[in-house]
Amino acid sequence: MSKHSKWSKVKNFKGVVDAKRSAAFTKVARVITVAAREGGGDPNFNFKLRTAIDQALAVNMPKDNIERAIKKGTGETESERIEEVVYEGYGPGGAAVLVVALSDNRNRTSSSLKHIFSVHGGNMGGAGSVQWMFQKKGVIRVEGRATLAEPFELELIDAGAEDIRGEDDGLAITCPVESLSKVLAAVDKHKLKGESAIEWLPKDAAPPPEAAVKEKLAELLEALDDDEDVNAVFTNVEF
Repeated sequence: MSKHSKWSKVKNFKGVVDAKRSAAFTKVARVITVAAREGGGDPNFNFKLRTAIDQALAVNMPKDNIERAIKKGTGETESERIEEVVYEGYGPGGAAVLVVALSDNRNRTSSSLKHIFSVHGGNMGGAGSVQWMFQKKGVIRVEGRATLAEPFELELIDAGAEDIRGEDDGLAITCPVESLSKVLAAVDKHKLKGESAIEWLPKDAAPPPEAAVKEKLAELLEALDDDEDVNAVFTNVEF
């Protein structure tokens, strides 16, 4: 099945070093708060919240922190109003870049991201400038298993999987967002550990640029990823 190019903070949560642990906690706490506000505080009935909690556990976030973030989302404790905002732009070589931010101040976030784009040879675009190049999908990554038995693969497809492909460290399963819980249930049924996320995947991946442009693009993506308001960054360029 087809390959997709992406650059996502969700995938990198497990690799966060101690120096970035506090920033990782802050980011994932915002994800939990937004998920709880949108769908309630019970992860059994709020799949987005369940996914956010999985991300928190992946970075060893204390359960007390998780519970506080949930209570902020459900209104049990006072908190700033955090909202999800999608920003669009272009990187070096004309790469399409999609940034998903969780912000309590759109003006601050927009200004910060605009500066990062400018410094690294890119520029912010208006609404709709590149989002049409991407599609929102559910993604499940399974570690340590590069192949699947045919019956299990068919079971995943029956649950809604559209794309099953090998990665360096396992498998990536792509499906419609509304099928994510069913596909994850099929993965869990076979006692495989899968990390789920909602990602913006390119409809058509662009080929890797020349080395110098690729390096500059990687620097831009890293800088965007490090911004405290940014939850995930995606590009249409194949890395």
